[in-house]
Amino acid sequence: MSAIIIDGRLVADKLREALKLRADDLSRTWMQPGLAVILVGDDPASSVYVRNKARACEALAIRSEVFNYPGDISQEALLRQIRILNANVEIHGILVQLPLPAHIRIHEVIAAIAIEKDVDGFHPCNVGALATGHAQLMPCTPYGVMQMLAHYEIPIEGRHAVIVGRSNIVGKPMALMLLEQGATVTVCTSKTRDLREYTSHGDIVVMATGRPNLLTGAMVKPGATVIDVGINRMPDGRLCGDVEFASVKEKVGYITPVPGGVGPMTIMMLMSNAIEAAERARTGAQLVARHGNIQ
Repeated sequence: MSAIIIDGRLVADKLREALKLRADDLSRTWMQPGLAVILVGDDPASSVYVRNKARACEALAIRSEVFNYPGDISQEALLRQIRILNANVEIHGILVQLPLPAHIRIHEVIAAIAIEKDVDGFHPCNVGALATGHAQLMPCTPYGVMQMLAHYEIPIEGRHAVIVGRSNIVGKPMALMLLEQGATVTVCTSKTRDLREYTSHGDIVVMATGRPNLLTGAMVKPGATVIDVGINRMPDGRLCGDVEFASVKEKVGYITPVPGGVGPMTIMMLMSNAIEAAERARTGAQLVARHGNIQ
């Protein structure tokens, strides 16, 4: 048996068509959606990610502004720029590209972004809303995973989902989203003893550790769905995920490749969040126009 490859580029292309219609409607009836990206320092990978996001904005007619600052920017200067963008009515989404330099207090930066413009879904209030099942803007990578599962009609309710990795960006929100859809969820960490004992029972296994080829074919059960969020550059320059693709794909039912799996979906869900934020801003503006600013 060889797995069905979950094509993230295909799913992203289909979502792009619907998002383009929504973005065009905003531009025609109100204003062009606006996304601001703050890039600190000259990390090559971060620069590539920001360029990819700018290209995705261009394809959807979303206005994109990139604010590039040196790595020694002060905390207060960075917060000042966020406050300016919070007040800019033409900017509907704000993203601070991670990672940030060590001297920057990242949690303070994330909390400074207006909740309604938090297109990364990392603000403490948006995280809390996700935990209670009422999220409006969800973290892009796990959101993209959920969209892929839905596109391929992979059942979630009543299934056992095993997540390897507990980061605030992927692992924890992924667990919350799967719980909301009725899965039984196990979260494994770097301290988990005998990882195979858990992954071998997973109907859905999500790998998000940053450790290349950690999951092998011997660690999964036949017919499982394996989602590889990891992206690692090997010494020879090749990209690989957290999953040993060759051995795992011969045993499972569905698997995402690296590259071409989760990556395209992460950027597309960022675009979705930016458009969603703009639509909500339009609704708010319309309510104020009709009824005035209710104090």
